Amino acid sequence: MKILHSDKDIAVCLKPVGLDSETGVPEALQETLGGEFLPVHRLDQNVGGVMVYARTKSAAAELSKAIQSGAMVKEYIALVHGTPPESGDWEDLLWKDSRRNKVFVVTRQRGGVKKARLEFRRLTAGETSLVRIRLHTGRSHQIRVQFASRGFPLAGDHKYGARDEFSAPFLYSCRLTFPFGGNTLSFESLPDWVEPTAE
Repeated sequence: MKILHSDKDIAVCLKPVGLDSETGVPEALQETLGGEFLPVHRLDQNVGGVMVYARTKSAAAELSKAIQSGAMVKEYIALVHGTPPESGDWEDLLWKDSRRNKVFVVTRQRGGVKKARLEFRRLTAGETSLVRIRLHTGRSHQIRVQFASRGFPLAGDHKYGARDEFSAPFLYSCRLTFPFGGNTLSFESLPDWVEPTAE
């Protein structure tokens, strides 16, 4: 597992697809760096990319505060079927069926329904298109369901309507920017399925 940054307070790494972000990644970091690693945000098991972990309780509190206040900016890159608009700012109401571990867009507010917002810009267009996404809310399966509900399921995302031969959703946490210790830190990485020129 590639480590982008490590100091006494935090570690920033590239989570591999297939590793659980709340147990598997901290264990892998512990093996490499030693010490304790506290998760403050999560990625689905079948999604990879940039993540930050706290190494102390005070660092965890500072990072959690940045997430809750919206000061941590999370950006993703995805490959979707079809050609979405050049850019967009989408807001939806999402409801999660925990028994089926599936999320649905709903039309009215009720118990368990949460607001979800993301912004995106399209990088390439065609039968499949690359999009860069900024999350404003961190809902379960948010990017996957917001794009699929508009007819642009992520490549490899069979749970939300993709009909292709890929084994996992083409979704990657490509950039994290957050305040910490009086500085603004930013870490970026592109997945191997994105040409650097696409940016």
